[in-house]
Amino acid sequence: MKLSKKDRLYAVLCSVFLTNAILAEMVGVKIFSLEKTLDMAPVQWEVLQGFVLDFNLTAGVVVWPIVFVTSDIINEYFGRPGVKWISYLTAILIVYVFGAVYVATRLPPADFWLGLNQTDAEGNPIHINAAFATIFRQGLGIIVGSITAFLVGQILDAHAFHWIKTITGSKHLWLRATGSTLFSQLIDSFVVLFVAFFVLGNWSLNQVLAVGIINYIYKFSLAVLITPLLYGVHHLIDRYLGEAEV
Repeated sequence: MKLSKKDRLYAVLCSVFLTNAILAEMVGVKIFSLEKTLDMAPVQWEVLQGFVLDFNLTAGVVVWPIVFVTSDIINEYFGRPGVKWISYLTAILIVYVFGAVYVATRLPPADFWLGLNQTDAEGNPIHINAAFATIFRQGLGIIVGSITAFLVGQILDAHAFHWIKTITGSKHLWLRATGSTLFSQLIDSFVVLFVAFFVLGNWSLNQVLAVGIINYIYKFSLAVLITPLLYGVHHLIDRYLGEAEV
């Protein structure tokens, strides 16, 4: 069976979306300092009374721009059904990945593996099996919160994108792409923290709100900055498909 250009496009876009969404979940256990990355002093911003925060973010945000762009492109060419289908499939596969990783962390380590990895590159003692489990195995609350936020965010993004497109037609790609992302990520930024750390954790509501605000400011800025990339990808796809299939 010969696939059409649009079928191949959907397969590629879904593969990129799926890969980067799962990758973001895997590397998200690391928290990095945005200020140090940009060689800036910590902002020490007091967000709500009693919470002084810096821009310390999950490493997953490094690849999330690709997820944002891919999601909007799928929505543009394949509509809400296309986005929802790959979002549900991705959520199922994220659960599978976490399950497989959990099993891997529970396997008893080989003695020679422990012996070969008793120290790091600088000679500091480490317990490689404990480090492996700590890095790859996240808490249940984070997993549940992350998947919930992912699904809610994607569904809201798809509906907001479609709603704006019905108003603007084929014009103003930047408006429907950026507008839908800003709306969906406003919800996403707080859902994952609320479920993982308030409902299933021990954070106060103020702390959830404070950290959520920091996360949203980053995502807001990112959504605006990647707009030229979205137009570039859109242009390349239009050239690939040709006028007959756009």
